[in-house]
Amino acid sequence: MATSVTSSAAVRPAVTAKARLRGVVFDMDGTLTVPVIDFQAMYRAVLGKEEYVKIKSENPSGIDILHHIETWSPDKQKQAYQIIADFEKQGLDRLQIMPGASELCEFLDSRNIKRGLITRNVKDAVDLFHLRIGMMFSPALSREFRPYKPDPAPLLHICSNWGVQPGEVMMIGDSLKDDVACGKRAGAFTCLLDETGRYNSPEYQNVEFKPDYKVSSLVEVHSLLQNHFNLTP
Repeated sequence: MATSVTSSAAVRPAVTAKARLRGVVFDMDGTLTVPVIDFQAMYRAVLGKEEYVKIKSENPSGIDILHHIETWSPDKQKQAYQIIADFEKQGLDRLQIMPGASELCEFLDSRNIKRGLITRNVKDAVDLFHLRIGMMFSPALSREFRPYKPDPAPLLHICSNWGVQPGEVMMIGDSLKDDVACGKRAGAFTCLLDETGRYNSPEYQNVEFKPDYKVSSLVEVHSLLQNHFNLTP
């Protein structure tokens, strides 16, 4: 069970000293930006209704559409990527910064804690996000970086770039199957953003990777970091 900011129980063993935190890596869609893409509709459009239902039943924690279509023929892949691009374009047109995101980033900057970004969206989306939020995340890895989440490679790449250990970094995102899995596989701390409480559903109780912490808004991350970590640069 993940630790919420109001819980006294911890997933990791209790230690006498707070763990040092030197960097935070964020997911983008649904974490730093308001979720606007209807991913379930996109999956149905790519897979077809019957295949979508079948794959969804086999993957209760979520469908990894990008990895799934990599096994298809080139022509079928091209059609699938075009459908995905159309949905992502709609998301770009309606991109909004998540409440609390700017304030959290300013808090991290005030403590000289590094900020990075990993998304399965395209570079154009990252560029627009940087423009809208008015600050840069570095490194900011988009879908063009392979392999992508939930593989730990992008997070390990960022840690190497920063010159820090994965155990000094936190991955924050709204997906168990992508963000939490990526963070756990890399050896980082993980925080799941669950605005609606959907991950309280029984279908998510037996997933392979569970977060160290869980919040319902980015506003809660401030106190989480202050209470559980040594934020000395």
